[in-house]
Amino acid sequence: MNIEQIRNATLVVQYAGKKFLIDPMLAEKGTYPPFPNSLRQDHNNPLVSLPKSIDELINVDAVIVTHLHLDHWDHVAKDVLPKGIKLFVQNEEDAIVVHDAGFLNVEVLQEDTVFEGIKLIKTKGEHGRGEILKIVGLVCGIVFKHPNEQTLYVAGDTVWYTAVQEVIETHQPQIIVVNGGDNQFFEGGSLIMGKGDIYEVYQAAPNAKIVVSHMEAVNHWTLSREDLKSFIHEKEISSTVLVPDDGESYTF
Repeated sequence: MNIEQIRNATLVVQYAGKKFLIDPMLAEKGTYPPFPNSLRQDHNNPLVSLPKSIDELINVDAVIVTHLHLDHWDHVAKDVLPKGIKLFVQNEEDAIVVHDAGFLNVEVLQEDTVFEGIKLIKTKGEHGRGEILKIVGLVCGIVFKHPNEQTLYVAGDTVWYTAVQEVIETHQPQIIVVNGGDNQFFEGGSLIMGKGDIYEVYQAAPNAKIVVSHMEAVNHWTLSREDLKSFIHEKEISSTVLVPDDGESYTF
């Protein structure tokens, strides 16, 4: 398998001979206003440019959208993706929205979805803790399984909590992608994983490779790549926890 960090939570995953685009945010740098009530109100989103052309990015077999927040499914993605492409979403509510945007081949992920011989298992996530969950809405992750590949767990926009631990215990993934920019509003705490959450993932799966996505690309991030690299160096887990730059990829 090959996992390419594109920008923010956008990934291109090659798995068992098929190519997936995950959580496409494809607008040019500075297209959208900053997310409110958070850092960097003088910076429009996305904060950085795409590392490759949109034509290259949309040349895939399927798209997976873990939820419909702007930084995972934006207006440009809706415009440029072929309307007949296979597109997976987390629930019927999201399927209606995506279908209404003109997409004709939309499927809701289940715990036993199969695409071209690849098992796609929808997993739970919590996009924060406490009261903020009433505002941010539902999210999901995905486990990929195939006889010719290691098991891959893309956790999505979630903090560390019991359901993430249960996915790791149940499926024993050898490769885990977490969203780790510790993005926050001024109130409500972490919306995705911070250093402590990522270390919990490591402790739950010390033999897995952990790839950290969703960093430094939208205005409300609070954990930099530099700070995360310092933390994992101190913990002596730099060979296990990987922090890619945009455009960087890993083959497993």
